[in-house]
Amino acid sequence: MVRRVSSELLLVGSLPSDSTEAALRSAAGFFGDLVFALPDGETGPRAGWVSYERERLVRPNEGVVTVAETESPTGLPRHAYETPVFGIRPGVSELRFDSWPRIDDAIASYAVFSALRAQGVIAAGLRFQVGLPFPSSALNGFKADFARDYPVAERAFEDLVARELRRLLAAIPAADLAIQWDMAYETQDIEGVLAWTGEGAWERFAGPVTRLTRLIPEEALVGYHLCYGTFPEWPMYEARDMGLMVRMANFAVAESGRTVDWLHLTGPRYLRSEDRSFFRPLVDLQPGDARVYLGIVLPVDGVAGLRRRVATASRYLPDFGVAMYCGFGRQPGADGTQTMREHARVVREVRVS
Repeated sequence: MVRRVSSELLLVGSLPSDSTEAALRSAAGFFGDLVFALPDGETGPRAGWVSYERERLVRPNEGVVTVAETESPTGLPRHAYETPVFGIRPGVSELRFDSWPRIDDAIASYAVFSALRAQGVIAAGLRFQVGLPFPSSALNGFKADFARDYPVAERAFEDLVARELRRLLAAIPAADLAIQWDMAYETQDIEGVLAWTGEGAWERFAGPVTRLTRLIPEEALVGYHLCYGTFPEWPMYEARDMGLMVRMANFAVAESGRTVDWLHLTGPRYLRSEDRSFFRPLVDLQPGDARVYLGIVLPVDGVAGLRRRVATASRYLPDFGVAMYCGFGRQPGADGTQTMREHARVVREVRVS
């Protein structure tokens, strides 16, 4: 099969914009010739990524109880230990989530995308990108009794995903879609650095890979975003090397039950730009027909830093595109427009010119 994604840049998801229309207009203007798909910016309450699922999906469920609220004096968690703690209500053995607000947002944003494309603002060949969190990330608030509660919540979430993917695909043509599974808590869970989880971390990642991705029709593009999060800083946990992400990516390519079109593997902190041991596991990556994007564009060291990381990674992987370490959600800078302009400039100077 011919690779369906070949662009130089991946926009991971969140963009420093005030609205969907502003995000799409800016992304099309700054990145349109560099990317294969445009996200809607994940603006508003989605800028906090899975805090959106905590507050809009999990907390309102009648089968869920709030065991503890955030200890942050502002009411907004500043790090993973300050998020609200949820549990399954005593006597409840099954949950059901009726609908997924994130899908409502995607459908609404696609209408904006379509209108801008009809106006010529967005090029005809670009797809509409939708980022969806995987179960462990979406359900990270179940900390009170994780071993008991998570399996119940996870079954309900997978049922929700199956139903809501059908709704998404009924509203948006598959040939217009690029769906990205977003994973940050999954990587940390497998690394063993989440104090509230326990055994079974690999299955919490691998099981949904085998069950959920195959539900997406082949006409839609599918990718995996593997990183270590940016809450409250990047990364939340710095891995010793890329070995775990390579293992996860290889499994996803082999076991998704359909084509995987792209893989995003996050890079190191800037001081490890020339750390060959960090990048060396890339020699074992088996991407198949997927385009590999390395999350090595950092908001701290510009063109020189990206050149260093490209040079180091190229020793072990000859062909790849680039991306931000993660989304722009918690690192927009003082001026979102300038942040995106600089992002585009850095990538063009290193990868295109």
